[in-house]
Amino acid sequence: MTAEIRFDARSNISLDLRAWNIRRKALLMGEVQGQGYIGQALGVADVLATSYFHAMDYRSEDPEWEGRDRFLLSIGHYAIALYAALMEADILPEGELATYGMDDSRMPMSGMASYTPGMEITGGSLGHGLGIAVGMAMGLKRKQNPAFVYNLMSDGELGEGSTWEAVMSATQWKLDNLICIVDFNNQQADGPSRDALAVGAEAPKWEAFGWHAQEVDGNDLDALVAAFDAARDLKDAKPRVIICNTKMCNGVDFLEARESNHFVRVEADEWSKALAVLEEEKPQ
Repeated sequence: MTAEIRFDARSNISLDLRAWNIRRKALLMGEVQGQGYIGQALGVADVLATSYFHAMDYRSEDPEWEGRDRFLLSIGHYAIALYAALMEADILPEGELATYGMDDSRMPMSGMASYTPGMEITGGSLGHGLGIAVGMAMGLKRKQNPAFVYNLMSDGELGEGSTWEAVMSATQWKLDNLICIVDFNNQQADGPSRDALAVGAEAPKWEAFGWHAQEVDGNDLDALVAAFDAARDLKDAKPRVIICNTKMCNGVDFLEARESNHFVRVEADEWSKALAVLEEEKPQ
């Protein structure tokens, strides 16, 4: 692929830099509270950069514009990552970064639609996001609105029965305006996802349910751009899923190396160290 494919569709800023900015903003927010689901934020930054700066149609100045593509955060504890993306997209002001997780902040530690511009749903009760996305996609179709619905969910949600009910419903209603994104980082609170429930061969499983499925390296921007383009451009009347294999704490090597990253422990003096490591890898 050519280098041009990795540039923000809205500007001449590279997607690499957009993803780096998302990681940096997430680390700065984590430093405010001394905690946060920073491993997930660092891992999913490339997915968010591709979503907001390559694939999605929205208006920064009007987050409720009816023609916007909807981005649903099923995994509410990933809010720190989405806040960083919303700041990078000029939907949230970066000046509010230091309020993360504080009383009266518009950025609570778990995402809530009633607080935050650009936050489409209140996520966190895992397994519910895709069902909401199905209803939203059906509503848009009935209104003849051409917008897409993107639903970001975790690999842990693949163990929820409600997820598969939503999968079947989306096929039944031929929801070709629905794109599900699975962040497959293979980590849950009590260990690897693959040890919690039988998972594997994910793309064929979704295909068996009637979806168009792709599995990609979720930290490879070229692969993500190609997958998102294929999902949007598909002519078949079926829902689409992109399974993104991501690395927890991607971009900060000493955090990547830790055995447990679901709620990675970062000591007070390590936030600045993590930012310094990231700074050394800043793209153009």
